[in-house]
Amino acid sequence: MSNRYLDARNLNCRPDRLEEACGVFGIYASGEEDLARLTYFGLYALQHRGQESAGMAVSDGSNVLVFKDMGLVPQVFNEKILSTLTGKIAIGHTRYSTTGSTHWENAQPIHKTYKHGTLALAHNGNLVNSAELRKMLTQNGNKFRSTSDSEIIAGLIANFSDENIEGGIKKTVKLLKGAYAVTVVTEEKLIGFRDSYGIRPLSLGKLGDNYVISSETCGFDIIGAEFLRDIEPGEMVIIDEKGLHSEKIVSKTQPSLCIFEFVYFARPDSYLYGKPLHNARNEMGRMLAKEHPADADLVIPVPDSGTSAAVGYAQSSGVPFGEGMIKNRYVGRTFIQPAQSIRQMGVKMKLNPLKEIIKGKRLVVVDDSIVRGTTSKQIVNMLKEAGAKEVHMRISSPPVGYPCFYGIDTAEKEELIASRMGVDETRDFINADSLGYLSLEGLVASSGKAQGMFCTACFDGVYPIKLSKTCKLNKEMLETPVNSK
Repeated sequence: MSNRYLDARNLNCRPDRLEEACGVFGIYASGEEDLARLTYFGLYALQHRGQESAGMAVSDGSNVLVFKDMGLVPQVFNEKILSTLTGKIAIGHTRYSTTGSTHWENAQPIHKTYKHGTLALAHNGNLVNSAELRKMLTQNGNKFRSTSDSEIIAGLIANFSDENIEGGIKKTVKLLKGAYAVTVVTEEKLIGFRDSYGIRPLSLGKLGDNYVISSETCGFDIIGAEFLRDIEPGEMVIIDEKGLHSEKIVSKTQPSLCIFEFVYFARPDSYLYGKPLHNARNEMGRMLAKEHPADADLVIPVPDSGTSAAVGYAQSSGVPFGEGMIKNRYVGRTFIQPAQSIRQMGVKMKLNPLKEIIKGKRLVVVDDSIVRGTTSKQIVNMLKEAGAKEVHMRISSPPVGYPCFYGIDTAEKEELIASRMGVDETRDFINADSLGYLSLEGLVASSGKAQGMFCTACFDGVYPIKLSKTCKLNKEMLETPVNSK
């Protein structure tokens, strides 16, 4: 299939924020439910986790049918397509590429034939030893259609599933290094499993007699399913005609959930570690107000990422909360700007200040993070041009100074402003009157969990999974289109 889409990376137009990798979903039905439609709604709820492509795989007990394409969920699926996807088991995927470039071949689910039939796989995360594993599989005669590390996982499972799919997964995870939250469908089974660190979230729910798996609990809410529990780090759950059973497939686990799920990635109406994320982000704002107070007239968020924290900041500080900017929700997270000379139009395409509200005001502007600093600078300048007297930036996370290799699309380290500048230098660069970041201790305290429960590598450079010297090179290699020479 020819590539019908431009790659934003090739145009140097990558977004000035951290982007999530993917969302995964799965459902096993005991009755005659319209699984394709339920999966569609589940993916719709997970759209924020990936906007490049969407897909689903459905089993009717005899065959596994896969449909996927580039675009948002409602662009990929329509009534005609959904009516052809009939069966009793389904998985789905929304993708934002981190390893593997933006091409149709890298859309998921990935499907493979193996000794006992067909499997399809949806993966959220990133492997740090993908090049080594790809080389091993290639030497064994495996051929790849994509540059995604998800196909490596699927290939290993297919190779190792001589006796059954569960055994193949157990053998596979012994070789995997990195982050993975995975759903798998075969003709007869739905399976979900996580890496031993639990870096990416995965939850288990129930809809009547049907079991559901989702990256976030908001995927349950939209279809009326009940949240049962998190799938544990190093756990595999298997759902078939006998019901649900689970087992630990990794003996040693060390929970290290990505703390940026709390800060930004997951939807505020989802739950992580049993905590509603809106409440956690509200608490981040409260802690931020205590750590970095400001003499101001109004607290405003950068919508929508800063809203929950801005409310908390206002509640704690006593400074009134208000809307100071309106967001154009028809501009996606990743859009192609037409020319280098007007790239500064990007923020104005997304945000427009409410001049009557902010004119003459001393503003506290709350956002979740600063990555390169260019967006924050444009926001500050836009607000001042609209009449704001002062702009005090408050960030509900620590400075992002290190790249992620576990499933987040971050800039290279040298592009991260916190790796080159201190707080005062960053304040001057973005033209703010003051700048304050929430401390790592304050961020962890806001989650209600112990610091040892999280991966905080993007803030402190402490990576829970050891990185090889070639890890960065591997990622760059896999960004090359599959048909490139």
